[in-house]
Amino acid sequence: MLDRGADTLPLTTPAAVLSLNRSSLYYRPVGPDAEEIALKPRIDDIDTVRPFYGSRRMTAQLIHEGDPANRKRVQRDLREMGIWELAPCPQTSTRHPQHPVSPYLLKGITPAYPNHVWGVDITYIRLVHGWLYLVAILDGYSRLVVAWDLSETWELPFVLTAAERALSIATPTI
Repeated sequence: MLDRGADTLPLTTPAAVLSLNRSSLYYRPVGPDAEEIALKPRIDDIDTVRPFYGSRRMTAQLIHEGDPANRKRVQRDLREMGIWELAPCPQTSTRHPQHPVSPYLLKGITPAYPNHVWGVDITYIRLVHGWLYLVAILDGYSRLVVAWDLSETWELPFVLTAAERALSIATPTI
């Protein structure tokens, strides 16, 4: 609606007609600089290896590695990236009184032979350009992997595929 390149009218006239503040018409947005583009992936790499680092230790690590950084910039980048240090919080081992306690179904049962008890674990694997999700079905007695599967998405079909593959090999008691 407003052409900044047209020299026919000064910016005061269109600003008055559109009821806009004139200073907002002079503003030209600026993208991130090259240092910021290079610094954020490095912060992410350090956080992956040491998730307990706060802004002070992260800044010290970056300076030690030769990256130009100050604490305020690292704090801003951590906040923008949604990263915070893993640290124990108070009262972490006390449960909320309204939350139900699920019973431990294997209480008193020790796996005594292969295929007695199976367990399932789902985890993620970090890659350069994303994540892979891994499901593993484990034998509780021998602690061996009965079946596994990988997926690019966190959805049910790859879990069912691994379960069908495991059940085609053997059938667990529990």
